[in-house]
Amino acid sequence: MADYYDVLGVSKKASDAEIKAAYRRLALKWHPDRNKSAEAGGKFKEINKAFEVLSDPKKKEIYDQYGETAFERGGIGGAPGGYQQYYQQGPFNVYTNFGGEDGGFDFGGFSDPFEIFEQFFGFQSPFSSGRRRQHRREVYEINLTFGEAVHGVKKETVIKGDSKTIKIPAGVDNGMRIRFSNFDLVVHVKPHPYFKREGQNLYLEKEISYPMAVLGGVVEVPTIDGSVKLKIRPATQSGTTVRLRSRGVPYPNSSGRGDQYVIFKVNIPESVSGRAKKLLEELDQEL
Repeated sequence: MADYYDVLGVSKKASDAEIKAAYRRLALKWHPDRNKSAEAGGKFKEINKAFEVLSDPKKKEIYDQYGETAFERGGIGGAPGGYQQYYQQGPFNVYTNFGGEDGGFDFGGFSDPFEIFEQFFGFQSPFSSGRRRQHRREVYEINLTFGEAVHGVKKETVIKGDSKTIKIPAGVDNGMRIRFSNFDLVVHVKPHPYFKREGQNLYLEKEISYPMAVLGGVVEVPTIDGSVKLKIRPATQSGTTVRLRSRGVPYPNSSGRGDQYVIFKVNIPESVSGRAKKLLEELDQEL
C-alpha cells in the first residue's frame, strides 16, 4: 500500500497549505480528462484518496495511527461488502456510502470527478457540462435532536412517495450531508443546552464551589453515556480543564470516539454572611 504522504510528495510535518498545493499540482497533472495516459485514472484516484485523508485533521490523525487499512474494507469504519467514510465537500461534511450499490469508477471521495475543478480551482471543467447533469442527486433535509445525532437513530420517512426507514449513524454533525444510494440527506442538529460540540469532541463547563476548589473533593459530571464522578484536586483554579478520553462523540461507523473536556469554573459568591467573611479573612491570613 502506498504511503499517502509519498503519494502527494510531502512530509509528515507538511502544513495544510503545503498539502493543498501539492494536491492541486498533481490533480491538474493527472486528471483523466487532461492526461490521456493509461495510468492517469489510477493515479488520479490515488491522489484524491491521499488528499481526502491528509486534508482532514481527524482522518489524518487516524491514518497516522492506523495507516491506510483504517479506510479500507473491513478497517476502522468498514462494513461487510463495502466501506463508508465522510469527507468535506463545500460547506458540508459528506458521509459517503461505498457499499457497492453505485457502479462506475471510484474517484477517491468525489461523487463526480469534475467537482474538483470547481472546488479547488475556481472554475467548471469544460468536459463536465453534459455528464454532470447525469450525476445530479435529489437532496432532502432532516432535523435531529442532539441525542439522536450522537447516538444514531432510525427514522421513518417518505422519499419519492415511498415509505423508507433511514438509519442515521451515530456521530453525525450539524450540516453533515449523508449520501444514500439515490439521494442525499442534509442533517440539522438541535444544539444541546450545556454540551458544546467541536467535531467529535465535547466541552462542558462545570461549576464548583470556592471551598471545593481550595480543599478538593468529588463532583458528578454528565457525559453522553451517563454521569461519572471526578476527583477535584486541592487548589484547583478556575479554568482548569480535565480530559475524559473517549467520552466524546463516536466517529460515524467507527469504533473510535472523540474526547470530552470538563472545564471547571469556580463559583465566587456575590455576597457572604458576616461569619463567612470572618472565616475567609482568617483563611487569607493563614494562606
